[in-house]
Amino acid sequence: MPLMEPDEARYSDTPSFMNSSGDYVTPHLNHVVYLEKPPLCYWATALLFRIFGENEFSSRLFVALCTWGCILLVFKMGKHFHDERTGMYSAAIFSTFLFPFAMGRINILDIPLTFFVCLATWSGYLYVLSGYRKKGWIYLLYIASALAFLAKGLIGVVFPFMIIGLWLLSYRKYREVLKLFSPVGIALFLLLSLPWLILVQRANPDFFHFFFIQEHFLRYTTTMHHNRNEPFWFFIPIVILGTLPWLAFLCKVLKEKSHDMLSLLKAADRRFLLIWFFFILGFFSLSSSKLVPYIAPVFLPIAVLFGYLFGVYDTNQDIQTEKSGDKKFLCHLPVILQSLLFILLLVVPPFIKRSRIEGGTIIINPEKWWLLVAPLILIQILIIFLPDMVRRRRQRGWFATIYVLTAFFWVLFIFPISEFLTPYKSAYPVVQAIRTLLPKDQKLYQYKISLYGIDFYNKIRTPIVDDFGEESFGIAKLPSEEKKEYFLSSEKFYKLCRENGDIYCVTQYKDRLEELKKHIPHADIIWSNNVYYLLRLHC
Repeated sequence: MPLMEPDEARYSDTPSFMNSSGDYVTPHLNHVVYLEKPPLCYWATALLFRIFGENEFSSRLFVALCTWGCILLVFKMGKHFHDERTGMYSAAIFSTFLFPFAMGRINILDIPLTFFVCLATWSGYLYVLSGYRKKGWIYLLYIASALAFLAKGLIGVVFPFMIIGLWLLSYRKYREVLKLFSPVGIALFLLLSLPWLILVQRANPDFFHFFFIQEHFLRYTTTMHHNRNEPFWFFIPIVILGTLPWLAFLCKVLKEKSHDMLSLLKAADRRFLLIWFFFILGFFSLSSSKLVPYIAPVFLPIAVLFGYLFGVYDTNQDIQTEKSGDKKFLCHLPVILQSLLFILLLVVPPFIKRSRIEGGTIIINPEKWWLLVAPLILIQILIIFLPDMVRRRRQRGWFATIYVLTAFFWVLFIFPISEFLTPYKSAYPVVQAIRTLLPKDQKLYQYKISLYGIDFYNKIRTPIVDDFGEESFGIAKLPSEEKKEYFLSSEKFYKLCRENGDIYCVTQYKDRLEELKKHIPHADIIWSNNVYYLLRLHC
């Protein structure tokens, strides 16, 4: 799948510019200073670009490695809490949760943040359990917190210490909270994080105010970065959907009077995992700024709890033979409804011949679509009855059957998702048209859009018309001549078209196309996929 707009293209363009400019201190986006996020993920991607070239694989590789880090961490957590089998069940569940499977495949900063935050939290927990004797864990807590800070900011420091601190306070161990502060740990934290802070502040004197006040305090307390305030419960349905398909099987697992399933998990262990989950959920629920990827760190403790429950159920011989009846059907009903819902989502798109997506129109090729979704529909049908059939006949294999079917489903699901999303969520279709149809050395303008993928894929710099957004801070730092050339108001762009004759531009959605035609009557569409339009403007 090509890079998606805006996140993946943004987090590819920035490390690409680092490599081309040699400036690894001050991140740039679209050739302007971009200080919203720290540089760790940019550095990692820039290095991978050097090794593997600039492509989708190398762009997403660091996030993929961090996702694997989360899987291995979940395994270690499950193994610690009970045994190696629990670790394996937990890791298997986490790797096939909808949320980490989807987010671990795209270039966003939240998954690296999640890995380092969770690694820090787990290290602090083990340090406490060691009786504060194994100093390596407290040092790893500070090192991982520093990396989390360099991945996305102060939240990487707040989460680990708050979770561990609240866990200790829940047992009224007030004095032990102070044992989390280590002079050596602080020195390690500063050794990793302070050099960049000093260098970037020296290069950008207004960095501290912008980064710490605007991008942390104001982002959390206001809606300045998003034009709507999501409700308090915004993340609850995301957590529910993110734990599919395993949440649907949970009723079946819990119906056996739970068999005291959590009794073998110590109360302290359960309390730690629950504090981890509820603190992060509550923290982001209280925030004025809410985005789907923020909630990623909660899925590790959920996976460990699920892993233990499913492991006990799957291997308990007393549960292997189930009695028939209404209770059994009701507990199996969520699985049936889930499969029917997935099948419905797969079947509906071809019957909506022209569906409006964010103001554009998407036309689905029915023949190709059915070819892509037929195996997925079959898998969802199998999930309804095959796991129970395997268990009845072999007395084992229930969990493994669900896992294998789910893994195949998610992998195959990538292809119709790519088919559906690429035309309007990636700049790649218009990138290919630009390569073919834009005359050599001709400047290309972006009208009221800012598609970072155009610059990244084509290695050009496109002037932007009236869509400055997150680039406004950096634009203000530009020399006046550069600002006039590459960041134009609509009025100046119309004037430029009238004065210079032929102008090439790209825009998105019909409403912007119609608006442009009102001011520039001679706007020839030289390419379109009904979402993006490549135009030649002339007067």
